Amino acid sequence: QVQLVESGGGVVQAGGSLRLSCATSGSTYPIVNRAWYRQAREKERELVASLTTNGDTYYADSVKGRFTVSRDNAKNTFNLQMNSLKPEDTAVYYCSAYSAIGARRYWGRGTQVTVSS
Repeated sequence: QVQLVESGGGVVQAGGSLRLSCATSGSTYPIVNRAWYRQAREKERELVASLTTNGDTYYADSVKGRFTVSRDNAKNTFNLQMNSLKPEDTAVYYCSAYSAIGARRYWGRGTQVTVSS
């Protein structure tokens, strides 16, 4: 089992920055991929960014150059630095981890990010 808890969401003006953090606990050693997803109102959940244990990253076109994923092994956290935020970035952001044991994806409860224009 893997437990994920997001923090760092809030309200920010367009052009501002936020840093989301995902605290990870439990059986973390088989995790091969960590990711951030988001879901805006009345829209489907979408992949924003991901980081594999090999260090490979993925960013959605809409956030490239503005968002950066990172991992802090000492604190066992997975982070998303969001710069130059836009109103269209407003969504609930979810931390996710994919475990090789059982090929299962785990989810946090989400944190709200609101960008005002």
